[in-house]
Amino acid sequence: MNLKENDLKILEERGISEEKLASQLRQLSEGFPYLKIEAPATVGNGITLPSEDLMRQSVEIWEKYRASGAKIMKMTPASGAASRMFKDLFSFLNGKNNTPDNDFIKKFFADIESFPFYHRLNREVLTLHERSIDSLVKEKKYKEIVDVLLNVPGLGYGHLPKALLMFHRVPGTSRTPLEEHIAEGAQYASDKDGNVNLHFTVSEEHLPLVEAKIEEVKAFMEHHYGIRLNVTLSVQKPSTDTVAALPSGEPYRENDALFFRPGGHGALIENLNDLDADVIFIKNIDNVVPDALRNPTIIYKQVIGGILVGTKLKINQYCKELKEGVPSEERREEMLTFLRNVLCVTHDNADNMSPEEEAEYLFSKFNRPLRVCGMVKNEGEPGGGPFLAFNPDGTVSPQILESSQIDPDNKEAQKMLKEATHFNPVDLVVATKDFEGRNFNLPDFVDPATGFISEKSREGVTIKALELPGLWNGAMSDWNTIFVEVPAETFNPVKTVNDLLRPSHQ
Repeated sequence: MNLKENDLKILEERGISEEKLASQLRQLSEGFPYLKIEAPATVGNGITLPSEDLMRQSVEIWEKYRASGAKIMKMTPASGAASRMFKDLFSFLNGKNNTPDNDFIKKFFADIESFPFYHRLNREVLTLHERSIDSLVKEKKYKEIVDVLLNVPGLGYGHLPKALLMFHRVPGTSRTPLEEHIAEGAQYASDKDGNVNLHFTVSEEHLPLVEAKIEEVKAFMEHHYGIRLNVTLSVQKPSTDTVAALPSGEPYRENDALFFRPGGHGALIENLNDLDADVIFIKNIDNVVPDALRNPTIIYKQVIGGILVGTKLKINQYCKELKEGVPSEERREEMLTFLRNVLCVTHDNADNMSPEEEAEYLFSKFNRPLRVCGMVKNEGEPGGGPFLAFNPDGTVSPQILESSQIDPDNKEAQKMLKEATHFNPVDLVVATKDFEGRNFNLPDFVDPATGFISEKSREGVTIKALELPGLWNGAMSDWNTIFVEVPAETFNPVKTVNDLLRPSHQ
């Protein structure tokens, strides 16, 4: 394509090369291949169901590791605005009906006093309307209440990040998800000196608000949990934005300038790559519970942390031996068994390799980032989650896939999709350093063929948007992966405002 002078300036400002732009436009035009799967990962075939003994041993390993001086960190993607959480309320506010017109809105008003933000909302309503929520409800002025909740003047919740909304009541006040993640970190990710290292990815527009909230709660949280808090923030890099295209494949422009969009959560692999820690927990901002209900979460975080540490120690030992030379046949067989049974990586030709080829193969598979992912039983409709999938090099390994990555016209693949027993709650712990303690360059382990294309409407124009390989999907495709079943009570996301009425958030 012929780039204009203004195009080149925009690319330079964003740190995007011409080659990268051309590659993105080619992907938008050609699309992405479906992934070939061998089977859904199930308990006994790709997913570990931890026994009581394994849980006890893993917790012991984790607690010993915490006391060893290792640097532990907790990363929380928190850049999403809360607008989607209030989608139904926005529809009601902008709709024709002035009284609750569906079950969602009826439930919102029937249980409004149970929301953690109720008292603050009531104060704002009194200030702006000189009447309480209860009075406005009796007068059937429902939209006035919703407007105060969502907009400014008012609480402005429809335009804040989820991280800063009131999620849970605690004696005398309420807590935001940001505070609950600090509390979580204090209970399983503090080091031997009581340091808790937290990293939040936030949007640039919300950076000052998040910084102010951290400053506001830091002293109290440190005193309450007996910790020293170290919180860092980052924003998605402009260099990870992706160009939008028209259905014809031509780049979409606004005001005669190339139009770029954030490349989805897969862009955060760059943010993760910048973190320097021995072990990093990753969990979404809205998946938190109050102190009183957190015990299962703490236990299973210790379990997956211990499994990661125990596995990493073994892998490090194998890598050191393989770097020194070709181990004995007996030792190589032990390594192959570990690769197959623990990391669930298989290769049809592994048995036909020479000793040197086998050692090289083993080293290439062991010397990679490692992640342990909690998986929850799927009690509802089947969808994306843990699978055993084929890789470009002919191996099969555990992968987290979205249903959109599986060919809808392939009957065998769709049958496997329906047979999936677990889903991905985004509950990871990762090790991003090699056996010699050097940081891996994480973008090297991304499978670029695992992005996807979505259609969006932009000012009435249909555009094709390029989503980068997801952070826990294709962005970690070439990692070593262990799936562990964790109980459903460790997964309590808040996707809509009414989710805050569930027992796990009360």
